[in-house]
Amino acid sequence: MARPKITFIGAGSSVFMKNIVGDILHRPALAEAEIALMDINPERLEMSEIIAKKLVQTLDVPATVTSYTDQRRALEGADFVVVCFQIGGYEPSTVVDFEIPKKYGLRQTIADTLGVGGIMRGLRTVPHLWKICEDMLAVCPEAIMLQYVNPMAINTWAISEKYPSIKQVGLCHSVQGTAHELAEDLGIPYEEIRYRSAGINHMAFYLKFEHIQPDGSYRDLYPDLLRAYREGKAPKPTWNPRCPNKVRYEMMTRLGYFVTESSEHFAEYTPYFIKEGREDLIEKFGVPLDEYPKRCVEQIARWNDTANEYRTANRVEVKESKEYASQIVNAVWTGEPAVIYGNVRNTGLITSLPEGCAVEVPCLVDRSGIQPTHIGKLPPQLAALMRTNVNVQELTVAALMTENKDHIYHAAMLDPHTAAELDLDQIWHLVDDLIAAHGDWLPAWARGPKQRAAA
Repeated sequence: MARPKITFIGAGSSVFMKNIVGDILHRPALAEAEIALMDINPERLEMSEIIAKKLVQTLDVPATVTSYTDQRRALEGADFVVVCFQIGGYEPSTVVDFEIPKKYGLRQTIADTLGVGGIMRGLRTVPHLWKICEDMLAVCPEAIMLQYVNPMAINTWAISEKYPSIKQVGLCHSVQGTAHELAEDLGIPYEEIRYRSAGINHMAFYLKFEHIQPDGSYRDLYPDLLRAYREGKAPKPTWNPRCPNKVRYEMMTRLGYFVTESSEHFAEYTPYFIKEGREDLIEKFGVPLDEYPKRCVEQIARWNDTANEYRTANRVEVKESKEYASQIVNAVWTGEPAVIYGNVRNTGLITSLPEGCAVEVPCLVDRSGIQPTHIGKLPPQLAALMRTNVNVQELTVAALMTENKDHIYHAAMLDPHTAAELDLDQIWHLVDDLIAAHGDWLPAWARGPKQRAAA
């Protein structure tokens, strides 16, 4: 059997690349894989190549590692394309996405998925994803894109609109990661948990969350979660003391279901938790304002420290991650089935969400590829809340597809958190300022005149 070629676009994300490559090379059927690394930053690319080659050496497998600064060359003959980049980086783009809204009194936590930060990130990112699609159609049209870039839903939707023939799935670790957290909160081994989740990326909910009993039956764990929260036994301390995870427990008491993405994310997807003059809410729910810039600074510092360690070390520690990429590659390559949660085009999968939007559902993966599961109708309160986020995604994708700058303003106007804090004039001026500050990081049409008369 031929060996798979797995190309990483944005391979300079060294830690992420290390985790995925380590997962892949642990699997016997993939031990001979050809790993192609591509990045526009030569220094980071060199570091990633060193790490990947030391992974091969540590695991003593016959895999090969090559590196490229030319995207199309890296993609030639690829079977799988892992995409993991951040257009604009921490500086200048992330700083811009946080600091300019603050001048208007609009505070954020992560700003990479929704809100004005998520909109701007989508405008910066999608044109580059489209370029990858063009190159894939030219040199590896049958490859599967494993897309790990935020804003996940906007990206997935925009790719499926413009390049519907591209085989793609958007991947996140929130579903399985949160299931591990909840199991820990309840003191139940993760292996004894059964769950079913559906929705949109970063706003999917566990429709079922159950404990497998010794006799093979299942016990609903929602009463336990509610009781633990009300008695102050949950959430337990998390890996990040800035993020106590109270927001989504509180939302569970209102909606009846637990959301899969973190409290720091969820706080800015809704209008309830970050409000001018309501510092009591920030304190009560432990909302970590400016969390993403803090993480960026910490990650940059860690990268500088670990880069030197990797250069001098003979071996690299390899731990299995919670990412789905290696499961997908293995399932497609060998035919051994796997079930993952993926972001795909809504082709009637969730009937209470718009056709064509990006939904996150369980998917069966085997030699036939990625096959999403039909969910049907969601509980109405969940679908209604999701649609407030889908509105913003839809208008951002519409702006990109039609090159109508007005839709950028419409997207910001309909964002739940932004609309709860700012009036229409403030929103328009804020978008003007963000566009001006991002400059050439945005496509040319976004920097051009408004088109109020356009459809």
